[in-house]
Amino acid sequence: MQLAAAGVFVLPMVLVPEALPETGEVSSAAPVVDFGDVRREHVGISRGVPLPQRRDEGRAEPSGDVGHRAPRTASAALRRYNELKRAAEWLNERHLQAQDALAAVKQKLHRANGDLTHANASLSRARADERKYGTVVDEFAVATYAGGHLAPMTLVLSSGSKREVLERAETIRVLAEEQHDALSRLAAAVEQAKQATQLALDARERAREARDAAARHQADIAARKLALDAQVAKSRRVYARLSAKERAAQQADYGEHVAPPDSIVAPSSAAQRAVDAAMSQRGKPYSYGSEGPYSYDCSGLMLWAYAQAGIAIPRSSSMQASSGTPVSRSQLQPGDLVFFYQPVSHVGIYIGDGKMVHSPTEGDVVKISEVMWDDYTAARRYS
Repeated sequence: MQLAAAGVFVLPMVLVPEALPETGEVSSAAPVVDFGDVRREHVGISRGVPLPQRRDEGRAEPSGDVGHRAPRTASAALRRYNELKRAAEWLNERHLQAQDALAAVKQKLHRANGDLTHANASLSRARADERKYGTVVDEFAVATYAGGHLAPMTLVLSSGSKREVLERAETIRVLAEEQHDALSRLAAAVEQAKQATQLALDARERAREARDAAARHQADIAARKLALDAQVAKSRRVYARLSAKERAAQQADYGEHVAPPDSIVAPSSAAQRAVDAAMSQRGKPYSYGSEGPYSYDCSGLMLWAYAQAGIAIPRSSSMQASSGTPVSRSQLQPGDLVFFYQPVSHVGIYIGDGKMVHSPTEGDVVKISEVMWDDYTAARRYS
């Protein structure tokens, strides 16, 4: 920093890089499963924390296609496989939440860097004004010291006529106004420089905090990805040990078994484009963390569908459920996003007639299903 004559200092132009690794924020609410060598303290996981609960736990499951539950007559091994898969879906959601957290930090960093640029520009202008008007004030001071400005009584005694007195008086008045204006502008420039300096300091601090937060998130996202990969691998090992009969029972629910409504008419053109986009992806496989166009997880399908309508929405289903406009169950319309489980970890796009399009679970495909009303949590409208 450089000290200025008026007591203010100039910040160097410093921008914090915005290209940061993908990261997210640790939370202690993650479910507990066996992660092998993955360290639980690195992913906010400890034994004894249950998975998100279905609202119908302890009750008989409803008939029909209900998304991604185990078959009613599933064996213990098959139920275990679906439990492991459900845990993987929850960890995938936690991983996506971390990505949403990183996106928020990047926005803060972008704003802070913008504010810092603006503050430095304001500071540069203020310092230029300070130099300009400081020079003018100095010139008046030198002129006064050298006798360039006469006192009123001296003016009267030294003038040869009334007209000359008036002319000299007018000159003194103009010079006095110019001096006062120069002093006022100098004071304003000094104050502006002080304010701009403080704004630049604040912006630089916010940028530093955002950068440090993003750095902390990096390890968190990496750990959550390790946990997810370990859980997916475990569920696949269990699946490999299922009998042919158990696999057939599991796969019986895969694929589309529900007919679409006779007509799907959304309330807006954007919502209609999102619905049409989601419908066009039917048959494409579920894949953890995928956003299309060849495979999707549940929230990735919503992200992609609304992107086709020109609307950006958050990445994770929990953040999607926290944004947009809340919609009551009785007011659902095609294009609304419907959310499931407590806490939220699954989402579909409503198409009317009690049906939705979603990407249910590994092994299954994007398809039309009946809305899982027993697990329904909330709905949001984005257009």
